[in-house]
Amino acid sequence: MSFSIAGKTAVVTGAANGVGLAVARHFVEKGANVMFADMDEAKLAEEVGQVSEDESGTIAYFAGDLREKLTVANLLSATIDRFDRADILVNASRQMLSSDPLNPDDDAVIDLLNQNLMTSLRVTQVFAKRMIKQAKDIDNDEAPTGSIINLSSIAARRTQPELLAYSVSSAALDQMTRSMAVALAPHRIRVNGIALGSVMSASLQGALKENEDFRDAIIESTPLHRIASPTELAEVAQFLASDGSGFMTGQILTVDGGRTLVDAAEAPAH
Repeated sequence: MSFSIAGKTAVVTGAANGVGLAVARHFVEKGANVMFADMDEAKLAEEVGQVSEDESGTIAYFAGDLREKLTVANLLSATIDRFDRADILVNASRQMLSSDPLNPDDDAVIDLLNQNLMTSLRVTQVFAKRMIKQAKDIDNDEAPTGSIINLSSIAARRTQPELLAYSVSSAALDQMTRSMAVALAPHRIRVNGIALGSVMSASLQGALKENEDFRDAIIESTPLHRIASPTELAEVAQFLASDGSGFMTGQILTVDGGRTLVDAAEAPAH
């Protein structure tokens, strides 16, 4: 079974930095056509300009706030106008906020449910409709139609009061992944998730600058004794996007260096 994604068209949200950028770049290197999507147009233009198209897929970018329904529709239109189809969707746009679970005026739960759950859900719904439409042109009833990948977090299974909003939104995203997997299975669209442990993302880099003790705490809590690189997550995303995972759907793959096996409750999660 091949892990190739060459020639396929992928849309990656949150593609201006961190894990989303690593996934988008990796997919280009593996020969996919890739639409980089994010709110930060300047950063998108900069990053897309740095990606070589030699012996790789075609590149485009879309800037907009995907929390808005019209923007999601425009992303689909831009993708179809450029590439004429969409085979892979990676929902990598996510945010992490600290929250006060005892403060009724703290809106972090609402904010992160909107950003981490609802945005991914709406993008998934819109692109799934397009994938279903494309499937009608395929004579083989067993041929895969599309792959949707949601980036989540091991925070969904951990209990840290100050991460209430992030944990709740991550758990909700995991359940959305499972529910959409069942709903879209009759259309041969697979929906899977990746629960991230500590990855050297933009947010973690910022946290480490503010508190250098975080690095030691994370490494001590991770059996593999290191922090993952974004590229390692991109390779897992490639596996889920490829036909090599063709009989997998509704699964949340944990990529955390073994951290959830031994994790201490007080250790920081990113």
